[in-house]
Amino acid sequence: MHYDFELAGRRVRLWQRTGESYGHVLLKALGYAMFVGEHARLEIELRVGLRYKPDLVARSESSGGDPAGAAAARFPFWGECGMVSMRKVAWLLKHGDVGRLALFKIDCGVAPLVKELREAVEPRYREGGRLLLFNFVEEIEKLSAARRIERVPESWYTKTIV
Repeated sequence: MHYDFELAGRRVRLWQRTGESYGHVLLKALGYAMFVGEHARLEIELRVGLRYKPDLVARSESSGGDPAGAAAARFPFWGECGMVSMRKVAWLLKHGDVGRLALFKIDCGVAPLVKELREAVEPRYREGGRLLLFNFVEEIEKLSAARRIERVPESWYTKTIV
């Protein structure tokens, strides 16, 4: 099944694979709408030749830089939606040449997740705001039902720098 979204002024078609929830598809759309303005080359589910495939990724551009010192990274931005293992998060920040890793969740227990992330990822790999958690409100599917998202209002989520 596919869904057509209007995200930050762009038409984006996302496919829901067998076994994938609509919530996972929606998180990819929301993450895209939040970061495409900052990363013009942001792509969804692009194979990048690493052990892991991102839900969202921006590859480096030869010209210009990115915030938080991410310009030198091969992947200035990497987004993971829904469930993600601590092993994957730690590996990406240590070995993946990722400038900033954003995790997108819906109505998760933020405090226990942040504790688990901090235990799994050494502080030196999290410094400078490299690891972010965006936790969307429980009713996000209703709020975004029209699938037309010019920008994602801050009232839809909480942001935590891990």
